[in-house]
Amino acid sequence: MARVAERSKLTPGEYLAWEREQPTKHEYFDGEVFAMAGGSPRHNALCLQIGALLRERTRSHGCVTLTSDQRVGLRDPTRYVYPDITVVCGELRLQPETTDVLTNPTILVEVLSQSTEQYDRGLKWVGYQTIPSLADYLLVSQADVRIEHFRRDGDRWVYRAYGAGERVELSGGGAVEVDAVYDGLLALPAD
Repeated sequence: MARVAERSKLTPGEYLAWEREQPTKHEYFDGEVFAMAGGSPRHNALCLQIGALLRERTRSHGCVTLTSDQRVGLRDPTRYVYPDITVVCGELRLQPETTDVLTNPTILVEVLSQSTEQYDRGLKWVGYQTIPSLADYLLVSQADVRIEHFRRDGDRWVYRAYGAGERVELSGGGAVEVDAVYDGLLALPAD
């Protein structure tokens, strides 16, 4: 992981209070605070496009789609992250005594970057698997027309990769066409 801790030895409460005052976002893991880097034009456009498609395709199922500004608390209270896109189906639940820490995402999306791909596939994914409400985890490539989908099936996760001409079927209903996600965006500069 190419990120470097900006602050260390903060408690979760100290982190939340400090973070709310910062002009940029920081993730938190076991007392360490990591600055979040900005994305390339392609990264940002892919986030917007898949977020808009998920909103359109899941709204009728009682879901709300949130941007990368939404902080998510993992089951371990020493971990806070900012997914690229978060979808919540049903009631939105927040960590007690907060107004900005979501605890029950249904779908999480990360658009892969060279600097964060290892983290998104590794430590972040391990943390995401501890969220009982999480049904779908999508990894969106910047380099290829490719969406990787981890779908909860009871107590295990089923993996499938999708390419051009295919559609990702979501656990709670709805689907996203891969071509619609990438439409016109591969021409934009990537990281």
